[in-house]
Amino acid sequence: MNTVVATFLLVLADGTPEAKDVKAGWLAFWIFMGLVAATALLCWSFVRQLRKAQAAKDAGVYGDTVADPDSEPRKPQPH
Repeated sequence: MNTVVATFLLVLADGTPEAKDVKAGWLAFWIFMGLVAATALLCWSFVRQLRKAQAAKDAGVYGDTVADPDSEPRKPQPH
């Protein structure tokens, strides 16, 4: 009985607007543009961090041998 009453009340109280009444405004546009700008800044920062990490790896900061651009890549040694 409760579910029938609840369903009936939901149908009566349905406040869904008509399609012609729904418009995206300038606020939504500027929020979207802000999200685009934030994503672009995050991507730019990520690329900078990757370049720093690669430069540090090439310099041997992480315990690797310093990469010589003229030498051939090392082959793994069997243990």
